[in-house]
Amino acid sequence: MEYGLAALMGYLFGALPISLIVARRHGVDLRRTGDGNPGAWNALEQLGARRAWPAFVGDGAKAFVPAAAAQLLLGGFWPAYAAVAGAMVGHAFPLPRPSQGGKSIMCFVGGAFALSPAAAAACALLALTTTAATSFAYGARIAVFAFPLVQLITDPVEHVAGTGALMTFIGALFVSRRRAPASDGRGAAPTR
Repeated sequence: MEYGLAALMGYLFGALPISLIVARRHGVDLRRTGDGNPGAWNALEQLGARRAWPAFVGDGAKAFVPAAAAQLLLGGFWPAYAAVAGAMVGHAFPLPRPSQGGKSIMCFVGGAFALSPAAAAACALLALTTTAATSFAYGARIAVFAFPLVQLITDPVEHVAGTGALMTFIGALFVSRRRAPASDGRGAAPTR
């Protein structure tokens, strides 16, 4: 029952359309621009880093907050894990439009800070270092993929297996949600 409660709390947080709200404040509908994904990465591409950072923080908080609350109220890793999984599902399949969700990457990142703070902090440092040397795109990707490897050092292997399941969910979303470039709102697809 406690896992179900944690997952439900995570889902409700995950379904909040934070990136869409941030983009709308700047006159942009993420579902009609870029790749049509209603998440932080599309917000970054459409708004630039200065205006998109609240989308990144907000999408990460959608998993961090319920996971931290589950850890405090219910105790232990697995209720927090259920909250992160619920938040990722809520972001990917929000009601009332479950087909218009995102890919849950920033929910995963926010959840990582609740589930394994030491590994997440090490990966954040890796992301900053790689970003300074190359670009944010590489820094973010390398840090996400390094997380379970770093977690092998900091956490029990069962927790790493849980991380693998969350990453598999993201991979399945990438495969199943290949979207054509969104219309620019006038019926024409943007040029790249």
